[in-house]
Amino acid sequence: MSRILPGVIAMAIVVVASNILVQHLLGDWLTWGALTYPVAFLVTDIMNRVYGAQAARRVVFAGFITGVLCSVVAAGFDKTTLRIAVASGAAFLSAQLMDITIFNQLRKYNWWLPPLAGSLVGSVLDTAVFFTIAFSSGLTPLFPGDDVSWANELVPMLGHGPVQPLWVSLAVADWLVKMAQAIVALIPFRIIVGNLIERRSKFIDC
Repeated sequence: MSRILPGVIAMAIVVVASNILVQHLLGDWLTWGALTYPVAFLVTDIMNRVYGAQAARRVVFAGFITGVLCSVVAAGFDKTTLRIAVASGAAFLSAQLMDITIFNQLRKYNWWLPPLAGSLVGSVLDTAVFFTIAFSSGLTPLFPGDDVSWANELVPMLGHGPVQPLWVSLAVADWLVKMAQAIVALIPFRIIVGNLIERRSKFIDC
């Protein structure tokens, strides 16, 4: 457990920070949480590469539990709803586990392919699951106490495209940020993984 403790702490920090920052808008289509949440994929991929899939799953489940606790606390302060909490938890767990699965399928290929492909596929799943559950009018009967009519207001996509429910623009903007960060994250992934593997080798040699 001690070897993955830094990963657990890092994931918990990302989840807590994202739960706080998602409440603050960044422009018309994003929240500050959109900038911190994709780091979760980086943490998962680093743990997967260095310690394997089982360790990565433990880190993901630790992050999931942290997210649930954050939702419970936020609900106590009336800052979230059951629908958002369910959407957040389902999106996080499914996306991170998908990331691990894709990563493992491509583990033997070039170093950059597993984290990039895993993050890209996981990001698509994360965005689709969260925004559909959280805001789609088709799921409103399942959450009668949560009013998401504001998210279904018809507006031009990202202010210029075809008319769609507002939540579609929010989802597209969020997805674009995740795509960009998946590419940028390859740099810290390479550096951190190299350092961790080198440290493990020195420890084993000793």
